[in-house]
Amino acid sequence: MLSVNNVAVQFGKRVLFDDVNLKFVKGNCYGVIGANGAGKSTFLKVLSGALESTRGSIEITPGERMAVLSQNHFAFDEFPVMDTVIMGHKHLYDIMKEKNAIYDNPDASEADSMRAAELEGEFGEMNGWMAESDAAELLSNLGVHESLHYKLVKELDGSERVKVLLAQALFGAPDILLMDEPTNDLDAETTDWLCNFLADYQNIVIVVSHDRHFLDMVCTNVVDVDFAKIRMFTGNYTFWYETSQLMSRQMADKNKKVEQKRQEMMDFIARFSANASKSKQATSRKKALEKLNLEEMTVSSRKYPYINFKPEREPGDVILDIENLSKKNEAGEYLFKGLYLRFNRGEKIAVLSRNALAVTALFNVLSGEDKDFEGRFEYGKTISIQYLPNDNSEFFTGDQDMNLIDWLRQYSKEKDESFIRGFLGRMLFSGEEVFKSSGVLSGGEKVRCMMSKIMLANPNFLILDEPTNHLDLESITALNNGMQEFIGNMIYTSHDYQILDSVANRIIEITPRGLIDQTMTYGEYLHSDKVKAMRAQMYGDAVPV
Repeated sequence: MLSVNNVAVQFGKRVLFDDVNLKFVKGNCYGVIGANGAGKSTFLKVLSGALESTRGSIEITPGERMAVLSQNHFAFDEFPVMDTVIMGHKHLYDIMKEKNAIYDNPDASEADSMRAAELEGEFGEMNGWMAESDAAELLSNLGVHESLHYKLVKELDGSERVKVLLAQALFGAPDILLMDEPTNDLDAETTDWLCNFLADYQNIVIVVSHDRHFLDMVCTNVVDVDFAKIRMFTGNYTFWYETSQLMSRQMADKNKKVEQKRQEMMDFIARFSANASKSKQATSRKKALEKLNLEEMTVSSRKYPYINFKPEREPGDVILDIENLSKKNEAGEYLFKGLYLRFNRGEKIAVLSRNALAVTALFNVLSGEDKDFEGRFEYGKTISIQYLPNDNSEFFTGDQDMNLIDWLRQYSKEKDESFIRGFLGRMLFSGEEVFKSSGVLSGGEKVRCMMSKIMLANPNFLILDEPTNHLDLESITALNNGMQEFIGNMIYTSHDYQILDSVANRIIEITPRGLIDQTMTYGEYLHSDKVKAMRAQMYGDAVPV
């Protein structure tokens, strides 16, 4: 068990959270949620001991082991992959290295041999002889091929490194597992495997994530960081969200009725207080009014931006035709080759690929950003497009001292400052924030600015490359709603399961051997035996994934 007793964290005058008392027990998975900056990651650091709390204490049942998903993707560059995973169980790894060092020492003394025998006994009790096979199984389940298991971590690409660090955290079934954004950079298959693994996990899991589907799949409890407090609720994320929305509506309705009653009494007093025959009744009403306290509904720190894509004109029958489209990388290798695709009205196509560069390359071509390609594509005459690139830095590298009003004014037909300020306000830039320099924006703020730019253009065709990157749960929810309500055409890619499943009505996947094209939802695509067989053939897998 993990206990949090009267914990507070304060930086200067700012209280991040205070008077936190929680108990985490085995068999449960706890999803930590809250607005950006609320203190989710800080809370995990306090639990792990990486950060000392201002007040209070953290207690762990004696003998229980804690593992933390490393956020430093380069910390183990000089170590073999297999060793890196086993390092997740530090005590086991230390024993293994010490006894191996004794065996490798030709000048080992009798005392050394006695020490090695002791270590062997402890190693056996910890099931150490299964360490490499257990680590190999974890790596394979996470999609790290056997051929990489004994390479140095620095030889792996970014997504493979993430999987190795995840295997490290999971290795040896720690009693307490802390993970901050574990699904970042994971493909759908790996995320699905992790969901199933954690759903069956019998120890304590505490996880911070912006992936709503992941939280729904694994969480038994929600830990909400808000109002400078941390409270625990039973249920997954959707249950918490719908319950909180219902409670807010009920509270608002209750307040509305109270306010209505108050107004009726005030009107009565105003009309009859001067009337002698009614004065006694008016006095009674006034006393009742004094006792009627409007119950204040606490305002959450969460803020939802307003994201609504409204096409200026309805598209015609011709949307987009792609014929024999191909694109090579700088090494002359094809990222995709010979693509044929025709859009129909109302289609929202999600693009998948094990090679994210192929998807970005396709979007760069279709948006007109990249002119170096083979084949052709043509939009209908009624089509107006807007593109949200994965890397939006070029939009913010010009005059970095330009404030947000002037930055957004560049993309608006309406130049009036009050109009621009109102638009920025909808995207959560209010008050003095509109004078913030565009050169100092966070990743999430830049994405919200780009969304504003797109909405001002009123397109009927959207190209979105990983639109949820850098966004918090509230902004992702608003974006999800905006994408669902959009009545134009869309082609996009995302790692967010819910945005894929709730928006797309057609799925295409770019593979080394061609295109898979299916009219179905993402959930249907992911679990279709027919699609699994097609993917195995297209990727050359021995076993369908």
